[in-house]
Amino acid sequence: MPIYINLDNMLEQKGMRSNELAEIIGITTANLSILKTGKAKAVRFSTLEAICEALECQPGDILEYRREN
Repeated sequence: MPIYINLDNMLEQKGMRSNELAEIIGITTANLSILKTGKAKAVRFSTLEAICEALECQPGDILEYRREN
């Protein structure tokens, strides 16, 4: 899939761990892991909004489109 999740980079920049973010945004660490690894088929706008609010970033900081060859 040409959509890549840069959540690990954002967590590192903010000095936050995955379990902290999961607790702040109200999802399980397992669901956050599925999102981080790119295995999620969809993401709710409310979840994306909560991530952006917690990390003080924009959706484009987390989601990236890369054209497949």
